[in-house]
Amino acid sequence: MYKLRVPDHLAEFILGLHPEIKRKIKGSLKNIATEPNSGKLLKEELEGLRSFRVSRFRIVYQIAEPREIQIIAIGPRERIYEETYRLIRKESKGISKK
Repeated sequence: MYKLRVPDHLAEFILGLHPEIKRKIKGSLKNIATEPNSGKLLKEELEGLRSFRVSRFRIVYQIAEPREIQIIAIGPRERIYEETYRLIRKESKGISKK
């Protein structure tokens, strides 16, 4: 079983969701922790990340070592990939400025 790293802002987001979708997301996180390769590999700008489908939501994550999974984003399919790309670009710019 892999250890999940969920940023505080995503944990708060999950807590604020409708109980039914919250239950599904928590179950999916457990599934990802036991079967990290179950998510779909993403391509192009999001290469190296995976996406796991939960109803109309997606969980975007990255498998890290040793035996750790970083949850990157959770949100509706309509905009999650664009938001994830913006987040990654913002983080990489912040790193390159240091």
